[in-house]
Amino acid sequence: MDEILNGGCLCGEVRYRITAAPVEALYCHCRMCQRAHGAPVIAWLTVPLTAFEVSAGNPAAYRSSAKAFRHFCRACGTPLTWRAAANPQHVDISIATLDDPEPIEPLLHLWTESQIGWFEIADHLPRYPTNQRPRPVF
Repeated sequence: MDEILNGGCLCGEVRYRITAAPVEALYCHCRMCQRAHGAPVIAWLTVPLTAFEVSAGNPAAYRSSAKAFRHFCRACGTPLTWRAAANPQHVDISIATLDDPEPIEPLLHLWTESQIGWFEIADHLPRYPTNQRPRPVF
């Protein structure tokens, strides 16, 4: 990747840097993401954990399930990342927290079985009812 991606929370307390190209970008419609973000759908990008660095601040961690931790700003509450609890190799970062989210386009929808009925998907991207879909090669 030629360019480092930077991002952070609403108040600026937490800043991060991404030094590798995303391996995946997607929309998640699961109920946990909906509740954690207070939104009907969340756009995530996935990068190797070794390419993600918190450059300022100290995000809080919340164990949202047996499988994962979610990290957020202690000051303003902005949800920032999702990371596997056991042996994380990758980290998912909320695309909207990038300083410039425009170039990172999600390429699929996950957990559409949890899609809120009044939320209409207006694109033609692939849709998967659960997390079962072809995986990118890492």
